[in-house]
Amino acid sequence: MKWLPACVVPAVVIAAVIAVPLQAGAAVDLPDKTAEQVLQLVNDSTVSAFSGSVVQSSDLGLPSLDVSAGMAGSMPTDTSDSGSGMSSADALRTALELLSGSHEFRVYVGGEAQSRVQIKDRMAERDLIRNGNELWYYDSNTNEATHLSAPADLAASAQTKFAKLQAQLPTDLSTPALLAERFLAALDPSTAVEVGPDAQVAGRSAYQLLLTPRTAETLVASVSIAVDSETGLPLEVTVLARGQSAPALQIAFTTIDFAAVNASRFDFVPPATATVTEQSVPARPDAPRGDHMRAADVAPVVTGTGWSTVVELPAVAVPAELNDNPLIEQLMVSVDGGRALTASLVTVFLASDGRIFAGAVPLAQLQAAAE
Repeated sequence: MKWLPACVVPAVVIAAVIAVPLQAGAAVDLPDKTAEQVLQLVNDSTVSAFSGSVVQSSDLGLPSLDVSAGMAGSMPTDTSDSGSGMSSADALRTALELLSGSHEFRVYVGGEAQSRVQIKDRMAERDLIRNGNELWYYDSNTNEATHLSAPADLAASAQTKFAKLQAQLPTDLSTPALLAERFLAALDPSTAVEVGPDAQVAGRSAYQLLLTPRTAETLVASVSIAVDSETGLPLEVTVLARGQSAPALQIAFTTIDFAAVNASRFDFVPPATATVTEQSVPARPDAPRGDHMRAADVAPVVTGTGWSTVVELPAVAVPAELNDNPLIEQLMVSVDGGRALTASLVTVFLASDGRIFAGAVPLAQLQAAAE
């Protein structure tokens, strides 16, 4: 996590969020550190291997949903040239599941190219495993697996493919370290940063970084990051919404072990009865060619800064299946100029012309951006 800015100043751009209340335990009294010193502690962390249990919970004020509506399976074959193996509709379903209620994860990290995330469901389990140039996603509930393998000479292309699939799965919710990196990588002057009371998380002493927006034009009240006092690894992230006393999103380790992970954890063989979808890495570059630009190549438009940032997705880049998804009908209500989803930490506005606007801001700001 070598992201420390040249000038360490208070701030953050919201990109993803989560947390779990600090665990009760013995009183903690660590040597005093400034905010800059705690940030440096995270930046200097050399932790590359660990395993542990994580609890994630959320209270976003989302309506009750039938997440199975309109879904034929958890990982259908994607015949588009994105090659991700997961459709936009299924990515939405998975994200909504993980952003509702509480969930448990078991995580294993063996370095930059080895990781395994096990999402514990009722009587089932979902696994996302990366082992070098091999990537597996398996859902025991449907007994379906998606596999991506890339030869060594296509390593760069494989990295892009891995990134696309992992971006569609909410893996940032799997560990506090991944989420904290999103916040800390975007430090700028829009946020005040200070050190809060010492804490204990997963039986380990931790410093608390408290991040508070310097603007009222955001739905986020504050973010706290508990940082392991010995290793510098973030152990917990907590996000509070304005006008809401309980954490809106939370993720924290409940147990953690810094011992090397057995390599066998990253070797995955699907059950003999599983339906396996093989995904291939395209030989051609991902850049568009000719006069036709693929939807996946259309970059979003970003306006504003810091906590009031608004992201616009052009209509051409919005998958048709997303607009036709029954979950969208459940989530959104009609408003001036289109439809909107308003949660405690984020607002999404689907304009009548097909464009999508999103941000950690009130609806009126998204409508103004659309106009």
